[in-house]
Amino acid sequence: MTFDQDKLKKFADYHDKWEKRTLKPTLDRMPERRKTFVTQSSAPINRLYTPLDITDLDYERDLGNPGEYPYTRGVHATAHRGRLWTMRMFAGFGTAEETNERFKYLIQQGNMGLSVAFDLPTLMGYDTDAPEALGEFGSCGVAISSLKDMEILMDGIPLDKVSTSMTINSPAAAIWAFYIAAAEKQGVPMDKLRGTLQNDILKEFIAQKEFIFPPEPSMRLVTDTIEFASKHMPEWNSISISGYHIREAGSTAIQELAFTLADGLEYVRWALARGLDIDSFAPRLSFFFNCHNDFFEEIAKMRAARRIWAREMRETFGAKDPRSWLMRFHTQTAGVSLTAQQPEINVVRVAIQALAAVLGGTQSLHTNSLDEALALPSEHAVKIALRTQQIIAEESGVTNTVDPLGGSYFIEALTNQTEAAVYEYFRRIDEFGGVLPAIDAGFFQQEISDASYHHQMEVDTNDRSIVGVNKYQTDEPIRVPILEMDPQGYQRQLARLAQLRLERDPNAVEQSLNALQTACETAQNVMPFLIDAAKAYATLGEITDVMRVSFGLYQEPLFV
Repeated sequence: MTFDQDKLKKFADYHDKWEKRTLKPTLDRMPERRKTFVTQSSAPINRLYTPLDITDLDYERDLGNPGEYPYTRGVHATAHRGRLWTMRMFAGFGTAEETNERFKYLIQQGNMGLSVAFDLPTLMGYDTDAPEALGEFGSCGVAISSLKDMEILMDGIPLDKVSTSMTINSPAAAIWAFYIAAAEKQGVPMDKLRGTLQNDILKEFIAQKEFIFPPEPSMRLVTDTIEFASKHMPEWNSISISGYHIREAGSTAIQELAFTLADGLEYVRWALARGLDIDSFAPRLSFFFNCHNDFFEEIAKMRAARRIWAREMRETFGAKDPRSWLMRFHTQTAGVSLTAQQPEINVVRVAIQALAAVLGGTQSLHTNSLDEALALPSEHAVKIALRTQQIIAEESGVTNTVDPLGGSYFIEALTNQTEAAVYEYFRRIDEFGGVLPAIDAGFFQQEISDASYHHQMEVDTNDRSIVGVNKYQTDEPIRVPILEMDPQGYQRQLARLAQLRLERDPNAVEQSLNALQTACETAQNVMPFLIDAAKAYATLGEITDVMRVSFGLYQEPLFV
């Protein structure tokens, strides 16, 4: 796509004539709706994009064909012509029984993979009956306090045939151990398991704040899981490096991409410092992105992401295996964009966001439900969300060709612009000495806070429109059925935990926890010891307490 200079000069002359001949009279007669047009990230958008905006674009160097370096046009040669993305609906609420029922319903409706949401006590490493967990049972995900809960959660679901994604971070290694042990009880060895552990602790310090231990021991745990997966679980993604929560905290699309990639590169450095060969683990690193309302910005973000990651893996870290250069990612539509006002129109937002994710080349997709600004999704709402993906796949025609927007002057210019902005953030992070020092300094946190404040000010002053919120409001009452959990679920969970503690072998529990403590306080990989503790039916709270003693607790400093 490199342009001949003589042709570019002729085109520049042609463009100047167009501005005088056609554009100026039009603007004199009918001025544009506003003085400036910007992306969701507040980056300026030109009136028109032409070859003059991508004069330096080299097709082979900057785009490449699909399935070839630098993967701007996609990691697979046939993209969705060969295989559709995995339709992986996020689900979890109340007890393991209730969530198991929802999983089976989703599979019946055409869901292709499981994605587990855990409740807040589980995310923070507490058992359901812990004093700290009071009032939080099952309200934002399923409660998993032991292997027994995991067995119920996956009951009747063949773990050798389904891939499972788990959104868990600080206690990720322990929850993974529960899953591995539950699979073994089904007769499925760990090397046959497929799935993804979110396990991205850096974004917790940056954005979501569900951390337990300080950064260094937290990174040690992540590195343990990467090492364990590279040796024993070849089909498992040991980490999903997540921009989603960074975006939900209020970042721009550019900040989401820059901070996520910076985190990913930091995990690579820690794994290399452990002594792992990059090609032994890099092919199983995966990513998780948000897809917001700005259709073209989101597509450009995903294209830039693949190109940057491929370059860094090959050029900076010297990976030799082409699989190590591939960025594979899951996408979820933007929860923060959903409105409680006129919730039915969230269906439209989600459809636009999902279409952008597909055109951006995602390998896996969750579509949010229309009622999620009000509550966890009802069965009716989640079916509509899944059907949205199925309509895009089966009826829209966008899967008929690979990267249909590739070569668009606007898309390519926006991709380049996004890439340049990401590298500028890399430079700023390097000035702090890397990701962990930048976290300590509050750099990421302040950048996200400033972006969030800027966005809210635009909404409050009507400089940015949100339909139903600050434009086209109505006074109609909300008539959306709300999901109701089993009111007896909490008591049933407490009873199960009490019964578990009575029936298990206390000596086996004590021995496994003592061995785990020794592993935590030495250089041993903790995963084998966590699996032993899971099989002994040690609870999540007991396991995490061992780690709390060994690693200490993290309290975020006050940033001024």
